[in-house]
Amino acid sequence: MLRVTAMVLASVLGAGVVPSAGGGTQTPSGATSAPDCSAPEHRQFDFWRGTWTVSSQGKPAGTNSIEADLEGCALVEQWTAANGSRGTSLNYYDRNTRSWYQSWIDDRGGALRLKGGLQNGRMVMQTDPAPGTKGNAGIQRITWSREADGSVRQLWEASRDGGKTWSTVFDGRYVKSQ
Repeated sequence: MLRVTAMVLASVLGAGVVPSAGGGTQTPSGATSAPDCSAPEHRQFDFWRGTWTVSSQGKPAGTNSIEADLEGCALVEQWTAANGSRGTSLNYYDRNTRSWYQSWIDDRGGALRLKGGLQNGRMVMQTDPAPGTKGNAGIQRITWSREADGSVRQLWEASRDGGKTWSTVFDGRYVKSQ
């Protein structure tokens, strides 16, 4: 029923393609194309895939699982902090804007929307400036770096002066779980 409704809407709106149950797109003639997430840009963040034990300053910080989903078009993160807090994120490359995006939320209502891309082998994403105290723009920036030993470093920084100076919010080390 959903597929039929989507096909009718596509015809009325003139879109010409609709999502297919198999993950690709379907034209009104019924032909199905394969998902188009095979470009190298879609694989740039694959170094973060896996099941991880996370530490910060040598102390346990939690666990994290990052898996490919939607025919490899997205990475889905499920994390649990050492204090029991949980959260998730959806990460994807948008070929139209040529940028990576992360939508992140935790079980306490904390949320981030990040945008960025690969810079010198590191994934760097940040929020748009948001109003802060005394009119200063607040920015959150997260950098993921693949380390020589196979671990991943996640450095989360914040700026309250529009990006002139940065302070560390979280500096974590991800080690693959056995």
